[in-house]
Amino acid sequence: MNKLIIFFSVAIGVVIFIIFGLVIYKFNFAVDDGNIHTISETDVKNSTYLIDGEQITLKSGYNEKEITTNGASKKITQYFGNDVVGDFNNDGIKDIVFLLTQISGGSGTFYYLAALVSSGDKFIGTNALLIGDRIAPQTTEFRNDLIIVNYAERRSDDPFSTPPAVGVSKYYKIIDNKLNESSQTGLKL
Repeated sequence: MNKLIIFFSVAIGVVIFIIFGLVIYKFNFAVDDGNIHTISETDVKNSTYLIDGEQITLKSGYNEKEITTNGASKKITQYFGNDVVGDFNNDGIKDIVFLLTQISGGSGTFYYLAALVSSGDKFIGTNALLIGDRIAPQTTEFRNDLIIVNYAERRSDDPFSTPPAVGVSKYYKIIDNKLNESSQTGLKL
């Protein structure tokens, strides 16, 4: 009889633990201050983005595509980071912007800004916009409804062997779930 009571006590405890865990999981990852927040780094690293007119699907933050039929040359796209979370498309649900890199057989590393934004009840990858080649990313920010990417680049007459040392900021907005470069005219920071 005691074994039966212990068994049922343990079973009830496990069921309560599972239910409590699911409630906590849903609370922490699905709702916060009334807004849905389901974006995670895992989602960002396993979504599809449009880069130079081509759909690129990341798996664990990585995509590799053969450029030549013999596999000698490959285009590699990777999640870089510099994530910023904010409601970029003004729908009350938090979105995320971040940097991707792409190399394609040459010596360049091209940096792109991309986003994962809410669209109805799901999240979609946006187009990615080129920031620059062999730059030195610094910070990404969200202020005054603008996404700001700060980085260092070379002067136009510097060779690529010169380390990037000129500070640059580029400004972006998401309009109709599409990433657009924005003018900084009239920006009050």
